[in-house]
Amino acid sequence: MAFIRILQVRLPLWVTGFFLFITLIGGLSGGIWLGIWLSRPQTVSACPETETICADFAVFWDVWRLARERYVDPAAADPARMLEGAVDGMLATLGDEGHTRFLTAAEAAQWQESLSGEFEGIGIYVGERNGTLLILSLIEGSPAAASGLRAGDRILSVDGAAVDGWTIDQLVARVRGPAGTPVTLEVSRPDTEPLRFTITRAKITAPSVSWAMLPNQIALIRITSFDEQAASGLRKALTEAKAAGAQRLILDLRNNPGGLLSALITIAGEFLPADTPVLIERNRDGSQRVTTTRAAGIAQDLPLVVLINGGSASAAEILAGALQDAGRAVLVGETTVGTGTVLTPFRLSGGAQLLLGTQEWRTPAGRQIRGKGIEPDQAVAQPLDAPILLPAEARNLSAEALAASGDVQLLAAIAALQRE
Repeated sequence: MAFIRILQVRLPLWVTGFFLFITLIGGLSGGIWLGIWLSRPQTVSACPETETICADFAVFWDVWRLARERYVDPAAADPARMLEGAVDGMLATLGDEGHTRFLTAAEAAQWQESLSGEFEGIGIYVGERNGTLLILSLIEGSPAAASGLRAGDRILSVDGAAVDGWTIDQLVARVRGPAGTPVTLEVSRPDTEPLRFTITRAKITAPSVSWAMLPNQIALIRITSFDEQAASGLRKALTEAKAAGAQRLILDLRNNPGGLLSALITIAGEFLPADTPVLIERNRDGSQRVTTTRAAGIAQDLPLVVLINGGSASAAEILAGALQDAGRAVLVGETTVGTGTVLTPFRLSGGAQLLLGTQEWRTPAGRQIRGKGIEPDQAVAQPLDAPILLPAEARNLSAEALAASGDVQLLAAIAALQRE
C-alpha cells in the first residue's frame, strides 16, 4: 500500500501515504515534510526552460487545444481536471509513487489540518492494498465506529461515486466535510452483498498515541501518526505504563503513515541514548547529513518489540529502521511501504501545493528504504480480513481472549517478548 511527513525551521515530515487523515488517515501517502514555505506563490513565466524544452511544450498545448475544441463531449474537457491530470501524470514519471504529489487547494487544506490531530469527518483510517481502498481501523468514539463500519471493509463508493482509480487524497477529499453533514459509504465484505452506511460527519479529535496493559506486564503502545501531539502523548503513555508496572513494551506502528520530523526525533530519544543516529538525509548532489537523538528518554532499558506492516510509512519506517540498526528492538510483521523521500511542500497559486521529494532518507546504517522498505526481523503476515487489535480493545483482555482476537502479528510480538 503505500503509505510519513517543514518550514526550513524543521517542522513537518510523511512520508506516504499507505494513509492520510480523512477523519481518517489515508496510508500510503506519507512523508517527511521538510517544509520550505514560500512567502507568496511563485510566479510562472511564459516558459522558464531552455528553448528546446519550450519548443517541446508546443505539443502539450496542441493536445490541450484540440481536446478543448474538438472532443465529442465538451463538458468532459474541463480545464481544471485536465490540468490536474496533466500534473499528476508528470509527477508519476518521477517514480516516487504515493509520495511526491500535487494537492488541490481543498486537499492541501485537509493535509495541513491533519497535522493538528483535529478535523471534521467520520473517524476512520484508510489505506490501499493491491489497488483496493479499505478501512484500516476506526477511531474510538467516532461516528464511523458507531455506524457499524469495520476494519477491513473495502470501500466501493462515496455518495454513489465509484472509487475506482481514486488516490488516497481524492478519497479523503470526498469523505471529509463539515460537521453535521452526511456522507454515504458503500463497502464490501467477504461473502456478503455490498453494504451502505450513511454517517453524519463530526469534529474528530484523534489521539495519536494510546496504550493498554496486556497480561504479563506487557504494555501495548500504538502510535497512529507523528503529529504535533505524538511526542508528548508517548511520554505520557510511557510514564503511565511504567507506573502501572510495565516490564516490556510493544510499539505498534502498523498503518502509521508518518508525520513530523521533530516528533520522530523526540520519540526515538525515548528508546535510544542521546546522540544516537536516527536517519541520514541525502541531497540530490550526493551530500548528506546525519540526524541524531537530542536526549535520552524514559524507556531506555525495557525490552521492545516494534510492529510494522505494509501501511507503515516514512517517519514510521525511519523509527523502525533506527531501532533495528541500533539493536534496540525486534521488528515483527511485514515489510513497510518504502517511501524513502523527504517531502518539501511548495505553495502554488490558488492554494494548491506540490509535495516534492527533495531528499532521500536512509537508516543510520546507510540502508536505502526508497522502493525497498524496512524488513521485519520476524515476518508474520496478517490476513486481509484479520483485525488490528487497538489498545482500547485489548485493555483488560485475558491471555485466552487475546489469543482468540485474530491479530496474529500482535500475538507474535507477545511471544517474541516472552522469549527475551
